[in-house]
Amino acid sequence: MKKLYKIALVSGMFLMSMSACKKDDLNLKPTNDVTAVDVYRTPADYKNALAKLYAGYGLTSAQGGDASDIGGIDAGFADFLRLYWNLQELTTDEAVCSWGDAGIPELDQGTWATDNVFLRGLYSRSIIHITFINEYLRESTPEKLAERGITGADATEVQRARAEARFLRAFQYWVLMDGFGNPPFVTEADAIGKTPPKQISRAELFKYVESELLAVEPEMAEPRRNDYGRADKGANWALLARLYLNAEVYTGTPKYTEAITYSSKVINAGYALKANYADLFNTSNETNNPETILSINYDGRFGTNNGGTTFLINAAVSAAMDPATFGIPNGGWGGNRSRQNLPGLFPDAAGTTDKRAMFFGTKPTVDDIAVFTDGLAVTKFKNVNAQGVPAPSVNGTFASLDFPLFRLAEQYLIYGEAVSRGGNGGTTAQAIAYVNELRTRAYGNASGNVSSISTNFFIDERARELYWEGHRRTDLVRFGRFTGGSYLWPFKGGEKSGRALAETRNIFPIPAADLIANPNLVQNPGY
Repeated sequence: MKKLYKIALVSGMFLMSMSACKKDDLNLKPTNDVTAVDVYRTPADYKNALAKLYAGYGLTSAQGGDASDIGGIDAGFADFLRLYWNLQELTTDEAVCSWGDAGIPELDQGTWATDNVFLRGLYSRSIIHITFINEYLRESTPEKLAERGITGADATEVQRARAEARFLRAFQYWVLMDGFGNPPFVTEADAIGKTPPKQISRAELFKYVESELLAVEPEMAEPRRNDYGRADKGANWALLARLYLNAEVYTGTPKYTEAITYSSKVINAGYALKANYADLFNTSNETNNPETILSINYDGRFGTNNGGTTFLINAAVSAAMDPATFGIPNGGWGGNRSRQNLPGLFPDAAGTTDKRAMFFGTKPTVDDIAVFTDGLAVTKFKNVNAQGVPAPSVNGTFASLDFPLFRLAEQYLIYGEAVSRGGNGGTTAQAIAYVNELRTRAYGNASGNVSSISTNFFIDERARELYWEGHRRTDLVRFGRFTGGSYLWPFKGGEKSGRALAETRNIFPIPAADLIANPNLVQNPGY
């Protein structure tokens, strides 16, 4: 998959050259002279186009560097993972950022408005990615392939690629559904034009995402049989399991039995825990890694931008932490660190008992958001391999660390939580066994194992296992702790001691710019 990124960077093809498009519109037209006939001619062209769909997760534009194919936000902030991570983590008890860039303090304190640049950034990034995928699907139908003389095994390969593209689109619609609730909606079946997209309700979008994932499942590669970094049935099942775990939030109807069914499919598909937890988050995660189901892949030489794992590593490291040991000798931006709630979940923040605890510093409490040393730094992500050897980097700042979108440990925890919430098809004994596999790895022995579990156990155990991996906001919403005043963290609601947030903040607003541009959209309640 690293090779696919290089293809995406140098080919300069149509899908990402649509950066010339204007506004956050799912029916965008390109304003350059390149047409589909020029782009989609041979089987190799289709493979390059698929590479661009994957590269859309790790690049900000086809030009790379400081360019971005979404407007209204600095290109350095415009990478998918950086935007998604900020909304999923800075808004919670797990992270806080010391920077004063417009929009960040509001995420830190839960006081975002409809014009927040990071909300608009993620919304726009997901929408433009969906736009690219829709165009790929329009140009890869059996009829289009026949017109271009693509038949036999080549046509079969393109059909499998179509299934992957539909998976990638379903994932982005899941991102929009989870974060924004009721976004605009368009597929390849809609004519390209100037008609603004219609809005879809969260419950209807749930049905669509579910139906798409179920429809493409038979056409996808078997688990662990696709190229590294490409989606297969395991990734499909993992997203379905995550979707069903949160179904009650999205639709009002629980689907915990389905969450057990699909997490079990993943668990029984040949994946295994990586022996050393830390090696999931250094560059040794590319090799001999049976745990990661699907990753976003980064290259510190050929696919550089200030997002992705370059952001995760540099923003969490200061000069006082010896950036060279993190594989970024010229980096270290000193911005993101934990709030005291996170290290407080571990037996000891030094990680001598639970090796998942990866923190640096002496002051866990956050009294001043602007002071990086208020709150323990998180040392989880590193641009070095298991032996401490730095990965390639064009300037000693950019990272080559791949980021796990889905991994087996999450499926263990989905299974356990779904069982604890009353889902059928699983057992408490098996749920405990899965939890103890994670804890045995974390402790190095059985000393941390548990003999019983409850639903509330999982909100803390998910934080211990999955912190800073982009899950926390969704988890807190599912447990009823993101809003309201029953659970607080420093500066929640804009007060140092924390205060209640209105329940309407369980989803973000539709960005004001898109409401102005699209008269079909209605703002989410409370904004």
